[in-house]
Amino acid sequence: MTSTTNPRPPTAVVRRYRPADHDAVYDICVRTADAGGDARGKYAGDDLMPDLFAGPYLHLEPELAFVLADAGRVVGYVLGTADTLAFVRAYRREWIPLLADRYPAPSGPPRTPDDEMIALHHHPERMLLPELAAYPAHLHIDLLPSHQGQGHGRRLLETFLTAAHAAGAPALHVGMVTANVRARGFYDRLGFQMIPVPDPGPVTYLGRPTDHREG
Repeated sequence: MTSTTNPRPPTAVVRRYRPADHDAVYDICVRTADAGGDARGKYAGDDLMPDLFAGPYLHLEPELAFVLADAGRVVGYVLGTADTLAFVRAYRREWIPLLADRYPAPSGPPRTPDDEMIALHHHPERMLLPELAAYPAHLHIDLLPSHQGQGHGRRLLETFLTAAHAAGAPALHVGMVTANVRARGFYDRLGFQMIPVPDPGPVTYLGRPTDHREG
């Protein structure tokens, strides 16, 4: 006689972001900000990368932020915007003034890694490339190493696709560090295609429809 056992249900759940998740999102962001590796200690302050790539989305568009929680602990997130142009305008109007004491406007060309990131902070219009106009939504997604490679990234991304599609965005793009080959494999498996952008620097741009049936 053979017996069968039901597989254990996943303990990690995707849910909407809550203000109490803020510090956990910041922690995950800096732990994955060095081309997927840990960036803690790389800059003068560990909040620098989250202040650029997580904080503005949590502040300006929390309705499009979702987290992966496992036994009550936040271990991953996806956040972004359905309208990059509107986001850039809000970033300049609200986010830059909010952090003015922390990141004063640069007085000269960047000289340090911190200067380079702060220069990006003061130039959100860098996100507005003509080649990306057909992909108005964009996102950032990160998972702690303990929860990578288990299908959680797909769940987070599909949650964001659904939300962005409902918000009216027909397609989205991501800008990923080209050196992060593991991330590239993830996006390839989820139907993303390269978007040719002249002189993209260290970044590769990828896009796909927000409708699951077209991915």
